[in-house]
Amino acid sequence: MIRLGVSRLTLDDVVEVARGEARVELPEEARARVRASRRVVDEAVAAGQVVYGVTTGFGPLKNQHIPADDVRALQLNLVRSHCAGTGPATPREVVRAMLLLRAHSLAMGASGVRPEVIEMLIAMLERRVTPVVPLQGSVGASGDLAPLAHMAAVMVGEGEAWLGDQRMPAGLALRGAGLQPLTLEAKEGLALINGTQFSTAWAALACADAERVWEAAMGAAALSTEVLMGSFGPAREDVQALRPYRGAQEAARRLREYARRSALVESHRDCDRVQDAYSLRCVPPVMGASWDAILHVEQQLEVELNSVNDNPLVFAGSAETVSAGLFHAQPVALAADYLKIAVAEIGSLSERRIDRLLDSRVSGLPEALATQPGLESGYMMAQYSAAALVSENKTLAHPASVDSIPTGSGIEDHVSMAPIAARYARHIVDHVARIVSFELLCGCRALEYRRPLKAGEGTEMLYGAVRRVVSVPEGDRPLQGPCEELTRWVLSGAPQRIAEEILAS
Repeated sequence: MIRLGVSRLTLDDVVEVARGEARVELPEEARARVRASRRVVDEAVAAGQVVYGVTTGFGPLKNQHIPADDVRALQLNLVRSHCAGTGPATPREVVRAMLLLRAHSLAMGASGVRPEVIEMLIAMLERRVTPVVPLQGSVGASGDLAPLAHMAAVMVGEGEAWLGDQRMPAGLALRGAGLQPLTLEAKEGLALINGTQFSTAWAALACADAERVWEAAMGAAALSTEVLMGSFGPAREDVQALRPYRGAQEAARRLREYARRSALVESHRDCDRVQDAYSLRCVPPVMGASWDAILHVEQQLEVELNSVNDNPLVFAGSAETVSAGLFHAQPVALAADYLKIAVAEIGSLSERRIDRLLDSRVSGLPEALATQPGLESGYMMAQYSAAALVSENKTLAHPASVDSIPTGSGIEDHVSMAPIAARYARHIVDHVARIVSFELLCGCRALEYRRPLKAGEGTEMLYGAVRRVVSVPEGDRPLQGPCEELTRWVLSGAPQRIAEEILAS
């Protein structure tokens, strides 16, 4: 059970709620803080105080005073007017992550909402009412305004939602789930849409999957190095100790463990090859740097997962409301951009090894790994598709965070573009999962040509797992299906579990 406002959320928590059945609750400790912050808002309204977004308009309309009788209408109008998203629907797992993250932030008791607002978000998660949120329309500055507004609209019975797997008007979805639309009180519409949860949800899921892709890529690198008769000398512990980056040492450790007791490695121990190409020889520093980057991004995102990013902030202890800029998503934007670059490099290295596996002049194996080269094209097109994905990744990896287009009549004069960075990070992770899947297909076929020699204990375990997903080919066949099956397998975390078993043995 995840205890909102009390427990510290992790990436694993986000994944379990977004993709699974993990339960959440609002414990009494958090509920008490929420009630205390709510009293500050109620007292401010009763006293006629000027509080941004409570008794005033929004953005460039901040100087417009709102009478106490209109505070409910103000919040509903805010949500309606900010439902300006466009484009296709955001994946449901991302929206479920949004619901979790917004509930957790509000549960910290610095937003001035009622517990009922948080309970509605929890109920939507539990009963699988998932708002339809358009993909585009946020610049990641005054919160992810448009996406979160579409989320909030469903809470009041407007817009569209999925109930399970069925898409329908929000009112019908709530009714089907046994829920009543929420009436927004003072500050609550603003509290729901001021936040980074759309950007953070995308980035968190991308980062979690990046870890899975990295582990799969390490297994693929070990397999390719073995079947290409490469050296594991660069992975020696004493070598990596001379430049002790944590990631490089972890990458080297995996290479050593995959290749343990390898007959393939032993078969060419005294060969006359001086050194390998960088895509083999430099796996520890390149893949290690990506691993260090992924871990850094995870650390940054876990700060964001457990933060309040509302405006204005409500301090119950001093009965203050403070306008600040915690909704600005620059930390998320920079982290997502870093993730994009780190994961793109995993794919670049993998594609180069695919090329070497298919080039008979380099590998000593049949051209394109075809059984009858010429009559058959074998795995030739695997490299073409991988190259296309690598090239697309280079475009997507351009940092979104360096761009800013002012909004809100110049009040919001610097924006983060975090949603774009985070969405593109997701695309790159998916692309690299496919590139690595192509490498696994090629590496396993190459290993079959090296028989009867056995690869390392870990590599043979990996080979067996891949062949349980994709069978041994008989002649030419479409590569799309096997690649997609392996991509799903990679993103399932199965290679992670294999790596854990290998490292523990």
